[in-house]
Amino acid sequence: MSPALTRRTVAAALTLSTAGLACALTAVPAFADPAGSGLVISEVYVNGGSSGASYQNKFVEFYNPSGGAVSLAGDTLQYRAATSTVVPGGSQVFALSGTVAAHGHFLVQLPGNGAGSNPGEPLPAPDASTGGSVNPGAAGGTLYLASSGSGVLPTDPAVIDKIGWGTSNSPETSAPTGNSLTLSYQRSADGTDTDDNAADFHVAAPTPRNAASDGDDSGGDGGDDGGGDDGGPAPQTLTIAAIQGTDTDTSPYAGQSVTTEGVVTATYPAGGLNGFFLQTGGSGGRPADDRTPGASDAVFVFGSDAAGAVTAGQSVRVTGTVQEYQGETEIGSPEVTALPEPLPGVTADVIPWSGLDSDAEKEAHEGELVAPQGDFTVSDNYDANWYGSFVLAAGDTPLRQPTDAARAGTAAARAVVADNAQRAVTLDDGSSWNYSSGANTGRPLPWLTPDNPVSIGARVTFHEPVVLDYRYAAWTFQPTAQVTGDGADVATFADRRAANQRPAAVGGDASLATFNVENYFPTTGAKYVAAGLGTCTYYDDRAGTHITVRNCTGTDGGAGPRGAANDASFARQQAKIVTGINRLGAAIVSLEEVENSVKFGQPRDTALAGLVDALNAAAGSDVWAYAPSPAADKLPPPAQQDVIRTAFIYRSAQVSLVGPGTVLTGDSDPGEPFSIAREPLAQGFTKAGARDADAFVVVANHWKSKGSGTPLYPGDEQDTTPGSDQGAFNATRVREARDTSAFATRVAQGLGTDRIFLLGDFNAYTHEDPMEELYADGYTDLAGDLDPAESTYSYDGLQGSLDHVLANPAAHAMVTGADVWQINAQEAVAYAYSRYNYNATLLFDGGDPFAASDHDPVVAGLHLPSTPAAPAWNASTVYDTGDTVTYHGSTWRALWWTRNQPPGDPYGPWEEIATASDGTAIWTPTRVFTAGDVVLYQGRRYVAQWWTRNQAPGGPYGPWKAAG
Repeated sequence: MSPALTRRTVAAALTLSTAGLACALTAVPAFADPAGSGLVISEVYVNGGSSGASYQNKFVEFYNPSGGAVSLAGDTLQYRAATSTVVPGGSQVFALSGTVAAHGHFLVQLPGNGAGSNPGEPLPAPDASTGGSVNPGAAGGTLYLASSGSGVLPTDPAVIDKIGWGTSNSPETSAPTGNSLTLSYQRSADGTDTDDNAADFHVAAPTPRNAASDGDDSGGDGGDDGGGDDGGPAPQTLTIAAIQGTDTDTSPYAGQSVTTEGVVTATYPAGGLNGFFLQTGGSGGRPADDRTPGASDAVFVFGSDAAGAVTAGQSVRVTGTVQEYQGETEIGSPEVTALPEPLPGVTADVIPWSGLDSDAEKEAHEGELVAPQGDFTVSDNYDANWYGSFVLAAGDTPLRQPTDAARAGTAAARAVVADNAQRAVTLDDGSSWNYSSGANTGRPLPWLTPDNPVSIGARVTFHEPVVLDYRYAAWTFQPTAQVTGDGADVATFADRRAANQRPAAVGGDASLATFNVENYFPTTGAKYVAAGLGTCTYYDDRAGTHITVRNCTGTDGGAGPRGAANDASFARQQAKIVTGINRLGAAIVSLEEVENSVKFGQPRDTALAGLVDALNAAAGSDVWAYAPSPAADKLPPPAQQDVIRTAFIYRSAQVSLVGPGTVLTGDSDPGEPFSIAREPLAQGFTKAGARDADAFVVVANHWKSKGSGTPLYPGDEQDTTPGSDQGAFNATRVREARDTSAFATRVAQGLGTDRIFLLGDFNAYTHEDPMEELYADGYTDLAGDLDPAESTYSYDGLQGSLDHVLANPAAHAMVTGADVWQINAQEAVAYAYSRYNYNATLLFDGGDPFAASDHDPVVAGLHLPSTPAAPAWNASTVYDTGDTVTYHGSTWRALWWTRNQPPGDPYGPWEEIATASDGTAIWTPTRVFTAGDVVLYQGRRYVAQWWTRNQAPGGPYGPWKAAG
């Protein structure tokens, strides 16, 4: 069967509980069989039946590498839980029966998780089914194939084979990892057994094979796969186009033995694909040259031995069984014979991808050699870190999040969904290897090198034909041979980094930015544990060194730190963040996902202060400062604060703080929308040296994420309909938008300004409901009018902006330009500190800012307001009506023409309009003012003409008159 897969995305494993088993623990021996003389466990799939799984049931598959049939009579399949301290026995035992044919397989069906609306496909007819007697957990455990029916004794040498995976405490030498809803553990096709599970098994698409798949439904001696000698029907001689058929994606000859001829166009003897592509001689070219319209002239031939016996360009005859695997037509169990005379050569198809409007049109070219036509752009590089594959988009822009382009559920959003489906195609590496798991970590990643980062948005240039393959539930451009190195002979990618070393110019005399620093925790996992605050588990590199925290739990049951596992890993993380922030050139930066140090018994600003120290050290002087946290009584209680927080840093030579920071504090009501998110943080700023009257307010945000959880409000449940999906907790974020807008207005009024900026990680795409709330309140997304490719986040191959800088009308008048500095979301995760030494190719570079985080910074240029300061009074100067001066610490205005009369006389041409010593009061409706009191209101000063309690300044008449 083909190693095809519905989806090759790393998914979270579902952990199943298992009952404890009897018998005392000692090492249970297993015996390596590199000679291939005994049964082996060849594949284990432990995620079946969950929503999005490949198959409805878990399964274990045996393989007989020997030349004779092997009986299972008296043998058992046994399971031990991951951390169990007893060997198998008890209830987790299943008695086996039947026979495994020579070079044959035996499929044992296990239970399914029984969850979700899309639990996967049914397995091929199993050769045995355990019912519920053996039910392995996805996160880890050990399966035994043993010859003892009563349980494996501590010293029993009758363990035939075993596999321990994930968190298993009893694998053969070491345990493989990386299984998922769509990935199983698989041994190499020849059954190689070295007694090292991590070396012997890799993860790939589940390929359940029963006895029948080997060409012998009886489970007998294996017979002849081609029919005839074992009494089966003789193979039919057919063209490849006839085998493929028309008007359907399945062959009309599925399950039948056939013989066909063609030219080998691509071979994969290594890497896990284990087969080759065969195409009718003389076929290909332009659509007008297609002699079999509606039917493909190529087919995949599955068989590792056959793949190693042919070469590209060779003309061969193939006899085997037609089979379908998740949409791909194949010929399995092949017998291959070289033709004495070569067939006409194959010409690559010359068909623009945009010209193939439907799956049926693509199906008509499945497996054919193609020369990709038109522009292609990288739209996803996430799987490049594991499997060497990319999602490409036909055209010059990546695929886009529908709700970033249009309102959810609208025709415009649905049009984006259709456009994405039309333009998407995967570029693979000609293998199914996971380069971040087991022995494959020692094999260098394909494509990605220090000089070839392959960023999202990069243009792709093809240099040789590829095969149009249907694999992993997606149309795929498969190189004609496994890619090693940078693959430059197949395709090259434009370098987006060279011209992206700094943000684009945004004008103004200062700039404002937001930067999500992705779990910046100086309190590393190691420090947390050493301080006795809790325990941690980790993600490790290929040498077993801790790199990042998987999970930390406090002794009090609370959440622990995230991010770096130890000081060495933190230093790598910090190096990129410091480089990125310093290169931003911004005067004010809001930060998201900074450690909230109060959660670890330290002052709240400890981590923030450390970052500022690192920034100043890299800058060579004290150019940076941070805005201190509000007083403790102005913050939510520590228990109600998140372990991550927002913060402000600023360049003190460019801007100054106005007033203390303010956090939106709610009550302890669990329905309050910020009870499950970070509360907004507001801070006033002015240009350095300017008056407080020139202040503007900046509000940092990090709203509730889109991840699933218990809803707070109706509407928090996720609508996964394409074009309507806004993630979970959309209703919560709508309320957060409303509360943030009201909070920002209150803070601005308190500072006597109407200039407000909202920025940060809103966890809402540009046209989702929460953002539309802010637009309705008069806010403008400063990056919203940029090129659609200018997005801040990449998820599942789609680009959109979760990070925004917004301005109300008064603040918008300050704006001179905006830019998304695409240094993070577009980079392959292999370049991040979190993947340091995961693969033989070391891609991390702490001297550059790329892959510092998973969100891109947004920067906006500003013209900072600065009202000119009044000059000091000079007796020789002639002043006119309305001129202002400073005199003995106060500000005065000339009521009429004057030459040399100084301010301060009991009568005369001067009126005192501001007293520097008292700082000028801020108007509030709860304060009583008397005649002569001066206040600041919406950036202007007013003087009370008579007693007043709550009438605001600025009206056409009343007790106030403008004073500056």
